[in-house]
Amino acid sequence: MTGTAVPSDSTTGPYRLTTRTLVAAAGGIFVAQVALAMPAVLNGLFQQDLGTSASQLTWISDAYFVPVALFTLAFGVLGDLHGRRRLLLAGAAVLAVGEVVGMLTPVSGDQGLRVGWLLTGQVLCGLGAAAIMPTSLAMVAAGTHTARDRSRAIGVWAAALATGSFVSPVVGGFLAKFAFRGSETGSWRWAFLAAAVLALVSLVLTARLAEESSSPEGRSMDWPGQAAISVALFCLLFGTIQGSSSGWGSPLVVGAYVVSLAAFAAFVRIEHRSPSPLVRLDLFAGRGFSLTALATVVGMFGYLGCAYSSSIRLSAIQGFSPLTTSVAFVLLNGSTLVFARPVSHLMERWGARWTMVTGFGLMAVGCFWAAAVPASTMSVALIAAPVAVVGLGFALALNAVSAAAVDAAPPHLAGMAGGTASLLRDFGFTLGPAVIGSIALSRAADSIAERLAADASLRQALATFSAAPDAATGAQKAALEAAVEAVQSGPLGANAVPGTIEVDGTSVPFNPLKDVAFAALDHAYAFGYVVCGVATLVAAVLAVLAVSTPTRPAEEAATPAHA
Repeated sequence: MTGTAVPSDSTTGPYRLTTRTLVAAAGGIFVAQVALAMPAVLNGLFQQDLGTSASQLTWISDAYFVPVALFTLAFGVLGDLHGRRRLLLAGAAVLAVGEVVGMLTPVSGDQGLRVGWLLTGQVLCGLGAAAIMPTSLAMVAAGTHTARDRSRAIGVWAAALATGSFVSPVVGGFLAKFAFRGSETGSWRWAFLAAAVLALVSLVLTARLAEESSSPEGRSMDWPGQAAISVALFCLLFGTIQGSSSGWGSPLVVGAYVVSLAAFAAFVRIEHRSPSPLVRLDLFAGRGFSLTALATVVGMFGYLGCAYSSSIRLSAIQGFSPLTTSVAFVLLNGSTLVFARPVSHLMERWGARWTMVTGFGLMAVGCFWAAAVPASTMSVALIAAPVAVVGLGFALALNAVSAAAVDAAPPHLAGMAGGTASLLRDFGFTLGPAVIGSIALSRAADSIAERLAADASLRQALATFSAAPDAATGAQKAALEAAVEAVQSGPLGANAVPGTIEVDGTSVPFNPLKDVAFAALDHAYAFGYVVCGVATLVAAVLAVLAVSTPTRPAEEAATPAHA
């Protein structure tokens, strides 16, 4: 009966996955992926509407991923202890609240307050997703008791995940363009409303369809370990994102890295002593598992770094609309859905780790290809082709990384190995925007500074532009002040202000840094693609080394992994 707990040791038999519960789990992961992918096509509008700084724009993307990376393992344990259906309901509710908070971001007022409002909504969305992602998969895995049933059910779950990634950019782009014609820059709010509605639909489906299940036996929450890993990961990401704006040698950034290192050391010590650790550190004693884990982090960093570079390039640098930008993301994410069955067959034929090697290799090819396409072409088609190659590689690598991690672990630790692989994957995702954003924006700012230092006429033109508000009055003065502030905010702000304006039907020079900022950002994010290409190539090499390592000791190999 819906809502009735069915523990694994129930007298009525083990918990079995029903079609109704599978639909609820698939709906949950679909909504989580919609919320994850939605901001990718809206970065340009965020920048125009909110006047975001470089680090603020990166935080808007990463504010969703950080809670997912920090709390995935904790929510997995809480679902086992207190009921997965209950946690899936809570996750959908929190995600809906987060989307509504983001939608209600003030249209005017203090810039920092407006950005902080949107960031709060994104953090709440991430908390909801952190509950949904491991819980929805656990509902599927716990209720399937043969390899065939589990493969089919996880295939449905993965297809729902891929569909969310595929649909979200199109929905976001469509609503931003057509749903609200009164303000082009403010129209991004309608995409958040659509995501909130979908989250509420998922909540209703879960309440009506899902059966409760739990596995509390032998499980307990490792709160000290959770606190230590949360502090470690957050401080690492904070220092990386703030480095480009605060300076890599600033006390704030250096202090964040020091605290992160200390917290990681504390986490290792806690997990060694905990009777119920979040992560069994002895998993990493196996060479095959440790290499697979490292390949997962590096490869997923390269993938999402490429996606973030594409988002910034198309929306914030080239100025394409969200709907046009969504074309690239349909190709990037759609491959996972289109090639779901072929990938399954390839994994059966080649094995998970060779599939992973091929996937990371294709991702590297796509990243290097994208780096060679200049932004000055102003063509979505030219960047879409390499992005599609990256998407195909990701389709191969996505499921393979978890399967390879489980293959490399002893049978009795297969479940924890899969959970750890998910954590590492999400951590790699979180690093992508943080690292690439910091590297690219630092390089762009340095390039603009070098150009100003070498060109006296450009310095004079910029000084004249900056002094223009002093001679203006009224609305014109306010508009000029906003333009000057944007140009002085950093490379993205300087690129967002037009280089020329129309005066009495004649085009006259306006922002002297427009072309300089565009060229600097073009080269900086091309370098970001190169970094992602190197990362995915390294991941492919690590996966090759993992392939050469026996999956597990011979005496353990006789026991099926699903046992």
